[in-house]
Amino acid sequence: MLALAGFAVGCGPIAAHPRSALPPAGTVAAQTVEEHIEPYRARFGRKRPVIAVVGVNSGTELTDYVIPYGVLRQADVAEVVAVSTAAGPMTMRPALRVQAEATIAEFDARFPDGADYVVVPAVVQRETPTLLAWVRAQASKGGTLVSICDGALVLAASGVLDGHRATAHWATDGYRRKTYPRVRWVEDRRYVADGKVVSSAGISAAIPTSLALIEAIAGRARAAETAAEIGAPDWSPVHDSRSFHPRFGRNLSAFAATQYLNGWFRHPQTIGIPVSAGTDEIALALAADAYTRSGRARVFAVGPANSSIETRHGLVVLPDRAETGPGELTVEIAADRPALTLDRVLADIAHRYGRQTAYGVALDLEYPAFHG
Repeated sequence: MLALAGFAVGCGPIAAHPRSALPPAGTVAAQTVEEHIEPYRARFGRKRPVIAVVGVNSGTELTDYVIPYGVLRQADVAEVVAVSTAAGPMTMRPALRVQAEATIAEFDARFPDGADYVVVPAVVQRETPTLLAWVRAQASKGGTLVSICDGALVLAASGVLDGHRATAHWATDGYRRKTYPRVRWVEDRRYVADGKVVSSAGISAAIPTSLALIEAIAGRARAAETAAEIGAPDWSPVHDSRSFHPRFGRNLSAFAATQYLNGWFRHPQTIGIPVSAGTDEIALALAADAYTRSGRARVFAVGPANSSIETRHGLVVLPDRAETGPGELTVEIAADRPALTLDRVLADIAHRYGRQTAYGVALDLEYPAFHG
């Protein structure tokens, strides 16, 4: 079971690759290094930076994409654009559907000089030629590339990480070291800043990474204000990635529950999350992601049929259903301090499905605040 657990976790179904259970030789020791994203310097006469959050239509990690978008829009320090590689809805993993504001072609027509920052989440088809070419083009125009979780594998595949320090979800450590040996992979950091490339650890690291980016753009005071507004305790890069590796006597039963046993022996419960104009996208993404990763639930966005719902900060969510069916569960999400949603949902998962399942979800999300 320990060997099997090594193949299941990561950015949901997006990152399922072998890795070693212990840090390999040559790991960059980074815990003593302070991570500071380079301060924003205005280009092209812009009053505010332009940030593109890009995903692929066939499958993009929900939290990786939505959290940076929502946190950065909350801070109101930049023009943040939701971008997809092609026209049409984006299928988010492990749940929900989103309609981006622009395709990459439309973004290029609007901003021919390029983005100041490009946020790259984990995606199903990370070696999509269109995405890789666009990432390289944005780098050549001087933009800073910011990967969330295994979005770092997209950057690595494009070649822009060669020679740089970087990190990603702990679960793909062995795979990326073998596949992309020119990258100086770092452990034990929630995010790593190396010049024009910034990368983050597993999924929940999207929040501190976004706050660090706000600090680089608008200063520490605005980052602190945003952190307080969303309910995030801090944005320190300090992190213990090794504590998430599956090991007997510590967390293996939690991995077994969420990655195997719940799916094998439990019929998933259907959970509907109502969405309406002004729904907080941070809370929505965290709730949908966490419940689905339990292996005990399938999550749907519930709203008017054939409608497009604009969230609190302008992201367009496409409802999956018009209503929750008989015997199905409806879960309302709180809008206040949305970064606390993960704690709230994990507590509810523990109540409904057991503490080991909640712990397994936290491990998959690489969330250090919850312990089994």
